[in-house]
Amino acid sequence: MTDPLLICAPMRIEARAIRRGLRSSASSAETLRSGSVPEVLRTGFGTTRAAQAAKNMSHRPFGPVAVMGVGAGLTDDLRPGDLVVGTDVGAVSCGSAPLLAAELRRAGLSARTGPITTVDHLVRRHERASLAAAGYLLADMESGPLAAAAGEHPVAVVRAVSDTPDRPLAGIVSGGLAALRSLRAAAPVLRRWADACGPRQVLLAGPRSFCAGVERAIEIVERALERQGEPIYVRKQIVHNTRVVGDLESRGAVFVDELDQVPDGATVVFSAHGVSPAVRQDASRRGLAVIDATCPLVSKVHAEARRFAADGYTVALIGHAGHEEVEGTLGEAPSSTVLVQTPEDVAALRPRDGERVAYLMQTTLSLDEAAQVSGALRERFPAVRGPGSDDICYATTNRQVAVRAVAADSDLVLVAGSANSSNSVRLVEACERNGTPAHLIDSAADIDLGWLTGVSTVGLTAGASAPPAVVEEIISALAGLGPLSVSERVTTTESIRFGLPKEVRQ
Repeated sequence: MTDPLLICAPMRIEARAIRRGLRSSASSAETLRSGSVPEVLRTGFGTTRAAQAAKNMSHRPFGPVAVMGVGAGLTDDLRPGDLVVGTDVGAVSCGSAPLLAAELRRAGLSARTGPITTVDHLVRRHERASLAAAGYLLADMESGPLAAAAGEHPVAVVRAVSDTPDRPLAGIVSGGLAALRSLRAAAPVLRRWADACGPRQVLLAGPRSFCAGVERAIEIVERALERQGEPIYVRKQIVHNTRVVGDLESRGAVFVDELDQVPDGATVVFSAHGVSPAVRQDASRRGLAVIDATCPLVSKVHAEARRFAADGYTVALIGHAGHEEVEGTLGEAPSSTVLVQTPEDVAALRPRDGERVAYLMQTTLSLDEAAQVSGALRERFPAVRGPGSDDICYATTNRQVAVRAVAADSDLVLVAGSANSSNSVRLVEACERNGTPAHLIDSAADIDLGWLTGVSTVGLTAGASAPPAVVEEIISALAGLGPLSVSERVTTTESIRFGLPKEVRQ
């Protein structure tokens, strides 16, 4: 039997609120994964009693450790009742803080992550500014030694704000009541956190994260900003990832939906997904300075569409309606190109000449999906012509093959990528088709703790537009839940690089 969750609470009133929260959420059948129930230990108020309680912990068995109580808010944006989940408490790093804070927010609570400091006295108004300037969100008088006593066990620190810089001690009574309510509401979430704790393995799919086309597109915007200064306008998202877009926005990139949002004569970057000739003509008419970040593999599909249309073919474009890449390709030969998404669309296709039908593909399709629709085209139109080489890009194919390799030995697969990233969504689908549950997440904060309960092996990959740093953050968060072993399974090695347009070459 696994040792139970130990919740350390300094004062009796805090311990009572936590116990009530646990009782209100529990049913007769609800227990921890280990079959045990949480223990709430009152450790006493202040650093001296906390240190003694920490010393006593070495003589008793326990599982995951959570330190809960009230604390002094240090920044102006905190309010009584807000929860601060410690990322660092003294010398102790709490890696799972992003997972726990997100779970608290999903429970309807206001939760932030950040460093917590433990002090030996009640902080006064003038001290709060200096502590906040040092990067701390909250101060308490117990968490440091108690968190350190957890040793190798998973540890979480959750403190509810009782007083704030604008009302440091005057508001402690009303603020304390709000803080106690938050502690009571947070207690069941700590139970779910403990359920997710335990040793596990991470299988990293290789290759993963940025492809050559994405790296090129991001570098184009970065170089444009360096050479010309802000603002640099970008039509649509440069790549489909919220982290990448947010980072470039912070550096002066302005993302717009259409060219009419770009001032005349300004510089505009076309995204990696490409644009139609009509967009290029509009940019020329407006006198915009264009830098084209279209992925060369997308440009290849555009050239094929023009060639087939010029030769009198009806072009069946296999892709997803509304995707920016599809819209750009359709615009190359609009009178000759028809979007087909399913075998049913193929059955409804009415070409001008059944002997002159060709097909092309969106570059980020699922291999299985593309094969199904292209197979239907070949069956109905035996003379159908396809692209000279695969339209589905090498990176999409490689990542799908790699994720299948890890999914086969995983209880769960996490795919780092944004919801509007087609290639990332396809990775989730590839896992699910092979019977492995998979979830698309933008960051570690999107991981539902319930997904991890009972899961010993997690497959991990990232779409071609997701930064490698997101994968590292996910691994760090999972490591905060218990011992973690990480191994990589590489199915192929990528060495492709694409050149930059002349406008941003050094």
